[in-house]
Amino acid sequence: MDDPEKADLVRRLNTVHGHVSGITRMVTEDAYCIDVLHQIQAVQSALDRVSDLVLERHLASCVVTAVRGEDAEEREQVLREVAGVFRARRRV
Repeated sequence: MDDPEKADLVRRLNTVHGHVSGITRMVTEDAYCIDVLHQIQAVQSALDRVSDLVLERHLASCVVTAVRGEDAEEREQVLREVAGVFRARRRV
């Protein structure tokens, strides 16, 4: 992962961290439940976007390298890992 991509992910994760801290504060201060739920949904959406970006990068680099390579075992391992990520996403 190059530096601009990494910086973007770190920025996004820091934003999520700030939102989670805000949610904690809202709960502590007995904020209106619907407002808390809206903030939780915003955090989930932000994490989904981070996940999408990491997956896109993985597909464009590691998976492409493994598929083009001659090591069949590595290729199968990488494909199993990606399939596992998609299975886990469906369960959520």
